[in-house]
Amino acid sequence: MSEPWLSADDIAVHLGVTKETVYVWIADKGMPAHKIGRLWKFQVSEVDDWVRRAGAAPDGATDGGDA
Repeated sequence: MSEPWLSADDIAVHLGVTKETVYVWIADKGMPAHKIGRLWKFQVSEVDDWVRRAGAAPDGATDGGDA
């Protein structure tokens, strides 16, 4: 069975952030999202992978590697 598409509201709840934050992350941080008509849709697996790769990290943050 295929993974369901989530709305911006749903992905915001999943991540524990506001919908406005989701839109900022799409525009500024390359959050994986797919525009369908006027709506943004998300797949949890793509977003979770992006978060794990530090996609939502504050600007200038590192992954803890060598300095």
